[in-house]
Amino acid sequence: MFQGVLPAIITPFQDTPERDLDIEGLRSNIRFLLSQGIHGIVPCGSTGESATLTFEEHETVIGETIDVVDDRVPVLAGTGSNNTAEALRFTKAAKDQGADGVLVISPYYNKPNRSGLIKHYTALADLDIPVILYNVPGRTGQNLLPDLVAELAAHPNIVGIKEASGNISQVSDILEKTRDEEFVVLSGDDAMTLPILALGGHGVISVAANVVPRLMAEMYESFGAGDLDAARQLHFRMGPLFRGMFIDTNPIPVKTAAGLRGMAAGPVRLPLDGLDQPKIEDLKKVLANYD
Repeated sequence: MFQGVLPAIITPFQDTPERDLDIEGLRSNIRFLLSQGIHGIVPCGSTGESATLTFEEHETVIGETIDVVDDRVPVLAGTGSNNTAEALRFTKAAKDQGADGVLVISPYYNKPNRSGLIKHYTALADLDIPVILYNVPGRTGQNLLPDLVAELAAHPNIVGIKEASGNISQVSDILEKTRDEEFVVLSGDDAMTLPILALGGHGVISVAANVVPRLMAEMYESFGAGDLDAARQLHFRMGPLFRGMFIDTNPIPVKTAAGLRGMAAGPVRLPLDGLDQPKIEDLKKVLANYD
């Protein structure tokens, strides 16, 4: 179910002091992405500024996404937290709203031990909704190692992982250890998508697909059709954008880029702040390659 290019969508806010949700902007962005051939949608991930959304806003963004998508592609809702009770609340709500699955970040800051991680993910998976693990050590301070991932993959509702460790050997090890499971390995880093596909991965939860969704979908589909040269050329073509999305903390650059390209975006919420003017100019130069 979860394969191909799944944009981790931005959450547009109104450009007001309160920075309330821009619901119509959210819906417009999703309609655009669907028109570009993407294969799924991920609301309320790190790129969606989930850490600064209230529970009510979190639920609203997921509900609006499910409504607009209308079963055309899977909706994988971000429901993670470093608080298991809160993650359970988010996950139950997403299930009740009709999400196809949930993306659950490894608990950040408190750095649980192995048995705590197993109990945390098992409690969520026991809610009977497909769970995609999310390993991003740069944000959580903790790495989900391949042997732990393989152990978690034995749970029937833990169906995959978004791998953003940046370690291709680790990704390979996960794929090797889960070959006997119906387990999906998705890149969590746009620049790693093609190498991970070459190892047998299944797609990407993408930041860049907010900006160039059709090119990302074409790269994935070219690879699937056996046209490695075309996939490779698209990978290199998007390289400057992949790097441009991380000239500052995600999602500051992608939200800026989306706004520059006419999508609904608005400001980021504190404690994040907008790009300084030199970085905006640099980003404009990068985006000029994709007009």
